[in-house]
Amino acid sequence: MPTYTVTNANFNLKVKQKNEIAKSITKIHSNVTGANTYFAQVIFNKTKKNDHFMGGKKVKEPQIFLYGQIRAGRTSKIKKRLILELREALIKKSKLDKTQIWVYILDLPNSQMIEYGEVLPASGRESKWFNNLSFKLKKKLLALES
Repeated sequence: MPTYTVTNANFNLKVKQKNEIAKSITKIHSNVTGANTYFAQVIFNKTKKNDHFMGGKKVKEPQIFLYGQIRAGRTSKIKKRLILELREALIKKSKLDKTQIWVYILDLPNSQMIEYGEVLPASGRESKWFNNLSFKLKKKLLALES
């Protein structure tokens, strides 16, 4: 499951903006990678006042940092498309300038990830993984699918 952590510094995101950002990140991840939407989770954090520094100096302007941990195995072309589309969504939903948006993607081997109690499949093998889950878990995941 990709876990995307959105950290905003020096400004507040409204609840509506968080909802829109979470939906956009989920949709983009699914469209670009082909993974089901129930694999994507988005977590929001906000830095406290005076807790953000660059070059040893306090940063005062608004910034958004998006850190995504995704399963390894995707091409550089797919990952570039992913980060560019994520950046554009953050610009649109936050109204910040692209110079205030940071996007990082980290590849993790599927064999080093457990979600929903199960080791994750390699990218592209989600259907086989899903078919081996309990009925109860399948029902739960299908309810999350958008």
